[in-house]
Amino acid sequence: MEKKQSYLADEKVGKLMGKYAVPCIISLLVGALYNIVDQIFIANADYLGSYGNAANTVVFPLTVIALAIAVMIGDGCCAFVSICLGEKKPSDASHSMGNSIFMTIISSIVLMLVYLLFSNQIIAMFGGTVNYETFYHSQEYFFWITLGIPFYMFGQAMNPVIRADGSPKYAMISTVSGAIINVILDPIFIYVFKWGMMGAAVATVIGQIATAILTIWYLCHTKVVNLSKDDFKLDKNIIGRTLLLGICSFLSQISLVAAMAAINNMIRKYSAIDVIFGQEQYAQIPMAVVGIVMKFFQIVISIVVGMSAGCIPIVGYNMGAGLNDRVKKLFTRLIICEAIVGIVALVIVEFFPLQLIGIFGAENESVYYTEFAVKAFRVYLCMLPLACINKAAFIFLQAMGKAAASTMLSMVREIVFGVGFALLLPIVFALDGVLYSMPVSDILTAIISTVVIIMTYKQLSKTPIK
Repeated sequence: MEKKQSYLADEKVGKLMGKYAVPCIISLLVGALYNIVDQIFIANADYLGSYGNAANTVVFPLTVIALAIAVMIGDGCCAFVSICLGEKKPSDASHSMGNSIFMTIISSIVLMLVYLLFSNQIIAMFGGTVNYETFYHSQEYFFWITLGIPFYMFGQAMNPVIRADGSPKYAMISTVSGAIINVILDPIFIYVFKWGMMGAAVATVIGQIATAILTIWYLCHTKVVNLSKDDFKLDKNIIGRTLLLGICSFLSQISLVAAMAAINNMIRKYSAIDVIFGQEQYAQIPMAVVGIVMKFFQIVISIVVGMSAGCIPIVGYNMGAGLNDRVKKLFTRLIICEAIVGIVALVIVEFFPLQLIGIFGAENESVYYTEFAVKAFRVYLCMLPLACINKAAFIFLQAMGKAAASTMLSMVREIVFGVGFALLLPIVFALDGVLYSMPVSDILTAIISTVVIIMTYKQLSKTPIK
């Protein structure tokens, strides 16, 4: 095992980033595309259109809740396993993996039952009552998506665990396979069978089941961590450490849910008093548009998070081995790469918003839809480079084992700023206030992140190498 993992301390940092980050980026992009692909096919079905788009926007944060729990367990396990391998403690690594598998299964079943029992109340909580058509489509889509929650969570939670075991390519393949199945089935179920929102959801669930099956196969054939029956016995200390390391991932996702809930409800409230969107036939447009903008943002953030999360095994192993110079070098390269991603994405949203909304069936909608969509892309995402750097700092601190600092930054960005400004700015700027909330939050968070980044560099420079 030692020989298999020693290259994390010896191989060139750039090469390691490529090996681990690229498959992770692809895995997360594919995971994001599940919902996005659904929305593209839904938007281009003339019998669904913006009503289906709005329904997809309502249900989206509810899938993020499932993802939040999954990545808390998976990323926490990934970081813990990597640190344990760096410290030459393989038994703790295997115990964490066994406990994480057990926690994922139990939590996914509980969440599915909660969703089934309180579906209408939950849909209303996330703005699904903007009009009757949106609520109806939301109910249909949510029911079928809920049935796939256990498979979705299992695949997402175990993906980083597989990476920590030294198989980033397999982690990518398992996720990509499910997404390909989804892409193939979506047009068949939506356009040929005319199953509407149910068709989109069922296609997604079938893809998630395929990913779960491939994941189970790998866990029976691990490369580095040798699982045994005893590793599935719950250990509160192992569970506590695993969840602590993954809490930042959880909070970054769950706080996004809180922000989306606030945004959706502010959209519903201020659309009702808007001159244009206060009309019944246009009421769903702002929610549908913001959902599309969020989907593009999710694609960008998937690249950013994938790049950072892909480095977790490298950072964890080198931190455990005391090789702080390598950690510092990796941090520098990561920040530069994340900034470049943000700049490229910013150019796309500022210069090509019409092309982006065209993908989501804009030609079938009114001029009000197009005008609001262009404004939403250009305003809401105007600070993308800062958003990318902020996210990189959060995850890198998590990989270093600095759960408290990582959690604090994530909470400030998503809850204090993200939810706070989403609730306050519309009071003054109405619907535009919802759009302003994102860039304002990213600017203020970047100021705090800069201080944390400087402190992290100083610590890595002062701490002696083992």
